[in-house]
Amino acid sequence: MSPNDRFRRALAAAALAAATLWCGPCLVTPAFAQLKGTQTEGTIAPIPIAVPSFLGDDPQLAGDISDVVQADLERSGLFRPLDRASFLEQVSDVNAAPRFPDWRAIQADALVVGRVVNAGDGKVGAEFRLWDVASGKQLAGQRFSTTQQNWRRIGHLIADSVYERLTGEKGYFDTRVVYVDETGPKDHRIKRLAIMDQDGYPGSVRLLTQGQELVLTPRFSPTNQEITYMSYTADQPKVFIMNLETGKRELVGDFPGMTFAPRFSPDGQKIVMSLGTPDGSTSIFEMDLRSRQSRRLTQSNGIDTSPSYAPDGGQIVFESDRDGTQRLYVMNADGSGAHPISMGEGSYSTPVWSPRGDYIAFTKQTGGQFLIGVMKPDGSGSGF
Repeated sequence: MSPNDRFRRALAAAALAAATLWCGPCLVTPAFAQLKGTQTEGTIAPIPIAVPSFLGDDPQLAGDISDVVQADLERSGLFRPLDRASFLEQVSDVNAAPRFPDWRAIQADALVVGRVVNAGDGKVGAEFRLWDVASGKQLAGQRFSTTQQNWRRIGHLIADSVYERLTGEKGYFDTRVVYVDETGPKDHRIKRLAIMDQDGYPGSVRLLTQGQELVLTPRFSPTNQEITYMSYTADQPKVFIMNLETGKRELVGDFPGMTFAPRFSPDGQKIVMSLGTPDGSTSIFEMDLRSRQSRRLTQSNGIDTSPSYAPDGGQIVFESDRDGTQRLYVMNADGSGAHPISMGEGSYSTPVWSPRGDYIAFTKQTGGQFLIGVMKPDGSGSGF
């Protein structure tokens, strides 16, 4: 896989957090083979995949769900959905084996068929099957169920299943983005917390706050059911934890001098943050959410900020200007062993560890340019 492909995937995974939905039992035992994209001059050619409109009691809904699956896969850059007008077979039964010569004739490597049904009690159900066209083997099959108004999540879940089965990595389509929604005239901007599906579908947008307070830097918890964010009340920064299902929020504390909201530890029991100190520096602190006890992790004379835990919780990456240049540092979770990992020119900032722990995403300013890049935790393999 090229650095560019890893870069896109690391950034997407770092920015997003998975949501949940009930999933029924698999219809089949998955095969072990995986389709592979064609590698050409350091890049991977997308896998040609056919996604016919799903069958269903409601043809419009079934077609909409299959459109979500197709759009998700195409947007990843790793799949090339084929034009439905080129299909030689019109699927009429998802339980019947496809006419594989017809799909090979249009050069499809994979085929996704599905059916959507009214599950009763205001719910919609769907099942899908993923086929390897070359071998004629079924690779995956599952059933999903959710509420009628949440129908798009079925499409995202099916796309996740296809993505994982064909690439060997977890999909990220059934995920959400939490962000700050900014509206109003320039001299009176209103900032509100909002959440939406990862594809930005307008109907998925939900406001979490109403703009009475300035809100900044929301972060997901490991369970993805809570967020931390910073709110300014009477010009004083406060940190809150909000439950996304109930909308209830809990005050973590008042933190004068805070510039970024905390990030959760992988187990969700701690948060790490940067705070101003009486000696005029800015240091990294860790708080135990159960006891509300804090401890200082860094002791430099500079500005240490933007901490992010490694997926295993054993290390923390952060930015610091302690040596006169804004660089990225990695230290053990107890604050020991801090060392720089970025040695190039320019100012490095806002590091975030990838979910797999193999890369750190960051931003960089140099020569009037603003760049987004990734590097390995030891500082090698940097790419933009």
